[in-house]
Amino acid sequence: MESNKKQINEDHSNFIHDIIDKDLAEGVVKKVHTRFPPEPNGYLHIGHAKAIWLDFSTAEKYGGLCNLRFDDTNPTAEDVEYVESIKEDVRWLGYDWGDRLYYASWYFDQLYEYAIELIKKGKAYVDDLTAEEIREYRGTLTEPGKESTYRNRSVEENLDLFIRMKNGEFPDGSRVLRAKIDMASPNMNMRDPVIYRIAHVKHHNTGDKWCIYPMYDFAHPLSDAIEGITHSICTLEFEDHRPLYNWFLEALEIENRPKQIEFARLEVSNMVTSKRKLRSLVEEKIVDGWDDPRMPTISGLRRRGYTPEAIKDFCQKTGVAKNKGVVDISFLEHCIREDLKLKKPRIMAVLDPLKVVITNYPEGQVEMLDVENNAENPEMGTRQVPFSRVIYIEREDFMEDPPKKFFRLSPGKEVRLKNAYFIKCEKVIKDEKTGEIIELHCTYDPETKSGSGFSGRKVKGTIHWVSAEHGVPAEVRLYDHLFIEDEQTGELVINPDSLKVLKNCLIEPSIKEAKKGDQFQFLRHGYFCIDTKDTTDEKLVFNRIVSLKSSWK
Repeated sequence: MESNKKQINEDHSNFIHDIIDKDLAEGVVKKVHTRFPPEPNGYLHIGHAKAIWLDFSTAEKYGGLCNLRFDDTNPTAEDVEYVESIKEDVRWLGYDWGDRLYYASWYFDQLYEYAIELIKKGKAYVDDLTAEEIREYRGTLTEPGKESTYRNRSVEENLDLFIRMKNGEFPDGSRVLRAKIDMASPNMNMRDPVIYRIAHVKHHNTGDKWCIYPMYDFAHPLSDAIEGITHSICTLEFEDHRPLYNWFLEALEIENRPKQIEFARLEVSNMVTSKRKLRSLVEEKIVDGWDDPRMPTISGLRRRGYTPEAIKDFCQKTGVAKNKGVVDISFLEHCIREDLKLKKPRIMAVLDPLKVVITNYPEGQVEMLDVENNAENPEMGTRQVPFSRVIYIEREDFMEDPPKKFFRLSPGKEVRLKNAYFIKCEKVIKDEKTGEIIELHCTYDPETKSGSGFSGRKVKGTIHWVSAEHGVPAEVRLYDHLFIEDEQTGELVINPDSLKVLKNCLIEPSIKEAKKGDQFQFLRHGYFCIDTKDTTDEKLVFNRIVSLKSSWK
């Protein structure tokens, strides 16, 4: 936890902004232009939220621009569904790319011409080695690679073969175009990397126009240059790719060259952000889609009830660093609590109902009680909550044989009902077959009404309740971390108890005015929101956003 504290305390430092400040002061750039370049092969996750925040907020800070560009260079894994989900996520986080929506596929003609130029300069060649042979020839971290037998083809032959690749004359995997750099380079990325491969696949943007597609390392720096990007902010795994990024710009004599800067990606405990692993969770139906509230995806966090303000606050406070680190998930939960605590109404919800009959309360009488919406924020005002002869309380708020420090309801003892009266348990009704407690008979003291100025005897316990006649039935889903650490291996594994569904809950009737996605604090239970996917006119579903208790210190 100490390492987390250190990282959180660095939220005011940003080495990327220090670099930009220097570039502006020295006249290297005049106006800052960034970009967020997701690959549309899955839904965005919490790590992408950090990148979105950094790219867009950096542009905002310097009065610059930020583009949204889809790196759609691999049609075998991409889908329009992912494109639309990414747009929705960026908008939801509060960012606007204006008229600067781009696709790498829009530059395919220009990228092809760049490849032709590299061939003419003797800096690229068509290779017939198989993918396995290319891996073998590449060498290791301690041994240099071996040059391909096709590396010294003439410019004319390379041009002819590359054009024929584009024209669809060769099958997938039979040939690639490689940059001619240095097979003995200590940087593996510089050992003649593949820059085009054959793939007879229909593209979501370009259709069947192309059967060759550029690799990311080739398309990315050149797309940045085409768009006039000044600072290409990437995560740390691209640090070793920076020499290649710069090599393409230099080899093609690009004048206004973007500067790539890497930062440590956001890693959160109990979260897995590998797109491959997340996709398998969806495909194997371990979760309810990419937007399952347990998923670390932005759509999952949104459905669970997280706010964009909380996520951006989390991104800012975790800071921008060069060193890798893992932030405890409890800090993310702390940020959502801090964002919601003064904004959202606090209502009464009984999740495990136990029936209580107040025997001396008039039958048929309904009393409207004035209840504050948020005790910590009086400006949120009050609401009316109905009280009647039959109510429900939490089953855990009654014990037939309680320990000494149990201050809730028990036989012969009194407790205050939140914003209502004192009640005293007179009788316990049990199921004759099972012995389960199914009902309590209580009496109330009409002189103890909350807010009436009563100053007589006191009770130590206060419990919440819902009128049986007026309560709204609901399903409540209690979410825990999807992944937990295996005690023996230390690896993250699926948590079998990540979801608990409560079917017979009752919510106070003020909830009838709420809409999908609205957030509340259920007194003593935590923060909840109305599920946007499964809630219907006939079925009300709540997701627990986070519990009330924080483990962040």
